[in-house]
Amino acid sequence: MHENEISEVILDAAIEVHTTLGGPGLLESVYEEALAYELTQRGLRVERQKPVSLTYKKQPLTTPLRLDLLVEGKVIVECKATTEYNPIFEAQILTYLRLTGLKLGLIINFGAKRVIDGYKRVVNKL
Repeated sequence: MHENEISEVILDAAIEVHTTLGGPGLLESVYEEALAYELTQRGLRVERQKPVSLTYKKQPLTTPLRLDLLVEGKVIVECKATTEYNPIFEAQILTYLRLTGLKLGLIINFGAKRVIDGYKRVVNKL
């Protein structure tokens, strides 16, 4: 499955989670767990709080990067639950993409009134 096909399933699943849980107002971790469950029910492989080892100038760092969700080993999903969107979210996920060599990241802000308004694609050489 290509990154774009995976992202369509993720968006649909996020809308289902947001609707089923009654919209905004819950902790980010609740939406993340529900989204991981919804994606696995749709047949996708999901890794939650996936640690990624980092190296700085050939020195392995002891603190790993943690991805909220890694879907099918191809798409990073960063879950948020905030009333105000911050452009730093895009810089954050672009850094994750560069460090992992992946091409597509999604920011899903479950704190938005509608998921589609809190959904942002970030690409790295896609």
